[in-house]
Amino acid sequence: MQFRFADCLLDSDRRQVFRDGRDVRLSPKAYELLVRLIDARPHAVAREKLTDHLWPNTFVVPANLPNLIGEIRAALGDSPSRPRIIRTLHRFGYAFSCDVEVLAPASDATSKPDAHWLLWNGQPLALRRGEDVIGRDPGAHVRLDGLGISRRHARLLVIGDSVTIEDLGSKNGTFLCGERISAPRLVAPGDELRFGSVRVTLHVATPGASTLSW
Repeated sequence: MQFRFADCLLDSDRRQVFRDGRDVRLSPKAYELLVRLIDARPHAVAREKLTDHLWPNTFVVPANLPNLIGEIRAALGDSPSRPRIIRTLHRFGYAFSCDVEVLAPASDATSKPDAHWLLWNGQPLALRRGEDVIGRDPGAHVRLDGLGISRRHARLLVIGDSVTIEDLGSKNGTFLCGERISAPRLVAPGDELRFGSVRVTLHVATPGASTLSW
């Protein structure tokens, strides 16, 4: 999986980070911390949880975590006084605050772009491989402007035949088959999703079936 943000790219398959196309060197712990913050976005992660994740069942001095944050910021060109990538929440922890584009693996790039779609009031909304942000924001890939929908309400992650839904801290919540979700959940074909007042269903093209026409 690849994650593009600011002028950087993180390739989790190769465990490499690039900035402006150049390889960026991070220590193994700094890399793990960066991946953990990206995975948790847009939510903040407490210092204690980060420490337990990086050094399980091990006593470490309090300065270790801020030192890793400093290493990541230096490598990515992020400023602690005017952060654009990693935000410090004093007396709590850290949050990844930069927009991220999730890129599908190369094996998915040749797949039909309309193999997955949402059906809303009879209207098909095609999903692309990788990440699809859903909300009122003009930059959202799936733009829904209904009652109770946040600007960046939720995201769908389409990788291979797997589709995952995650709420992005919306005010009114994201619902899967009538149940409000609090963590990423797999979505099956035919499942109903609700964002605010808007209800959609997930559809997946079957092998040999005709694709969407626009």
